[in-house]
Amino acid sequence: MSIHRSYFNKNNTIAYNSYANTGRNPVTDIFFGSDTTSVSLNGFSRFLFNIDLSQLIDKVNSNVINITCTSGITHTLTMTNTIRFNDDLLNTFNSDSRKRASSFDLILFRIPRYSGATGDTQIWDEGVGYDFTNNIKTTDTAGALFYTQPFTDNTYSTRPSNWYENINMSGWSVPGLYSNRNNSTLVNYNDLIIIDIQHFERGDEDINFDMTSEINGILDGTITNVTGWGIAYRPEFELITGLTSNYSVSFFTRHTQTFYEPYLLTTYDDLIQDDRNLFVEFTQNKLYMLAYVDGDLVSLDTNPTVDVLDPSGDPIPGYTGLTTCQRTKGVYEVVIPALSGYSTPCEFTDVWKNISYNSISLPNIENNFTLYSYSKKINIGPDSKEPQIYGFDYYGINQDEKILNTEIRKVGVLLKKAYTSHNLLQNVNAQYRVYVREGTTEVQIQDWTRINKTANEYYFIFDTRDKIPNEYFIDIKVNTSGETNIYKRTLKFQIVNKK
Repeated sequence: MSIHRSYFNKNNTIAYNSYANTGRNPVTDIFFGSDTTSVSLNGFSRFLFNIDLSQLIDKVNSNVINITCTSGITHTLTMTNTIRFNDDLLNTFNSDSRKRASSFDLILFRIPRYSGATGDTQIWDEGVGYDFTNNIKTTDTAGALFYTQPFTDNTYSTRPSNWYENINMSGWSVPGLYSNRNNSTLVNYNDLIIIDIQHFERGDEDINFDMTSEINGILDGTITNVTGWGIAYRPEFELITGLTSNYSVSFFTRHTQTFYEPYLLTTYDDLIQDDRNLFVEFTQNKLYMLAYVDGDLVSLDTNPTVDVLDPSGDPIPGYTGLTTCQRTKGVYEVVIPALSGYSTPCEFTDVWKNISYNSISLPNIENNFTLYSYSKKINIGPDSKEPQIYGFDYYGINQDEKILNTEIRKVGVLLKKAYTSHNLLQNVNAQYRVYVREGTTEVQIQDWTRINKTANEYYFIFDTRDKIPNEYFIDIKVNTSGETNIYKRTLKFQIVNKK
């Protein structure tokens, strides 16, 4: 299982009946209610954003992510709450004198390219504003009375997008994108395509909207003409009247100067677990073939087929023409049904056929594997097995290396008995996780993920292009003899910006 992060290419918070633009604000303040004691805007706000899916689409088009060979691809929108790490801020006020909201629902809705009966375009600009309100400057000259005068506040802008306008000289089909009272002849709340709804009990939770169906539809072409998405309170909250307070929840936007830039988290199953070194009877096994050109993995014209030959070199009925799938770019997987009825150990041949690249047919590839007794996987006897202690070496990323955020690294993991320089181990159930540190807090980048296993190595792919520059750490977890051992910070490195 691997991950990819797609980041926003624009975002903005629009407020009810206001021309203010806050596209460059590092925080979105999604609020509702009224407040007569502050200069804060009354009513409610909605957060708009779009996601740069170009790298994700490129990975799909190049078969790094093969959506036809995996059943586990998911997409989750993640935005970090500004008070996530400080419980003391619950039920307090923010800097705009708004009460922090709790026990509410947020919706995630689609912004179509064309909307309303007139088909008005809904393409929108982020804008260059920062604040909701324009400040007033108070000045004093020697011996003169105080006076106030308006001045140009460079952090305030009414340029689109805002509540009324999506771009200059053009307005939304309905101000605010839709009517929450369902009284419009164009776009009502009931007309929205709601992607997901999330309940917030305390108000300090992060946003985790499920966008799996939405993004998969964009990737396979069944969903088109999307110009972004919006986040808002359900109409029941936006339409509350009689409040004397203004309530809000805040999240970091793409302009944050912290590590917590919002992103779309894509997880996909590209796990390679080759059984060639321990192919046992009575159970399903997997074999793999890797295709390289000049040292780079490449996709073949079509998926090969596989024949399995018995120890005499004869095709086994029911084991010919086996279909394969492309697990990831250049890696082809075949599932071999359970073999039985042979005296073990004995050697078989797997023949990979119908191979072509750039319309050129290539010779068949023949490999060998040994069928072992099922008992080889089981340790039965009077003695308990002592938990193994492991050591690790890496290649592909060096300890304390500085890596440009433009690289893709294949990271090999050498699993061996601790305190030895050899004794490399096979068939170890090992996982890794990636995180950064914020003080004593570990901020997870990738959860525990099984390490790929081929016939001759353990490895995983690390893509720096979707990682924010920072210092990264890798932990290793190994399960052995009913015990789970975690080896902390076995690898440390930095990702840096390319100038």
